[in-house]
Amino acid sequence: MPTTIAVTEAIRSFAEVESRFGLLRSHDPDFFSEWQNNFEELTQIETVTLDRIKQSYLRHVSEGFLSEGVVNLLVVSPLLFLAGFLDAPFSLRSEESIEIVDQDNDITYKGRIDALVFKEDIWVVLVEAKRSSFSFLVAAPQALSYMMASPNGDLPTYALITNGDHFMFIKKQGEQYELSDDFSLFRRSQNELYPVFQILKSLVNI
Repeated sequence: MPTTIAVTEAIRSFAEVESRFGLLRSHDPDFFSEWQNNFEELTQIETVTLDRIKQSYLRHVSEGFLSEGVVNLLVVSPLLFLAGFLDAPFSLRSEESIEIVDQDNDITYKGRIDALVFKEDIWVVLVEAKRSSFSFLVAAPQALSYMMASPNGDLPTYALITNGDHFMFIKKQGEQYELSDDFSLFRRSQNELYPVFQILKSLVNI
């Protein structure tokens, strides 16, 4: 009899997602170069807006842990808007249900993507957000699992994971994946939303 399992219950580590879906972490330094490109300098409007987003988030989180919905409102939605993902030719879906079928073991994994940006039938970037008290490293293998449902074929699929405090990108292509650096809003030397936004903005043109 077929078994149905929620991704959030079955996948809690990279070891689990690798063993269940046959994925391998790439050791090729050029595999995920998109997050390390020489990006265009930010405009004054972009830097001012990103500074306001950071200040607003830090003010709210100082008052207590934030829910996933509030993290999306304060940080994720403004970033997607500013990067151009809410404009044509992109479309946005929220709470998108997905199923990943493992026919060999007769298991179906079910999940729900927080936000999915796509163009025609191509997934551009999916977003997995967690409440601020939640370790975003748990969100990473779950987001990677959701990427298994991508219809992109040989084309890459990207994900942004965040709990509001921290941000990380994932690239999956074929059976390989890799992670970007961890960007933290608590870094004092610069606003880490700058590189996060620059990466998102670059994915608009992929």
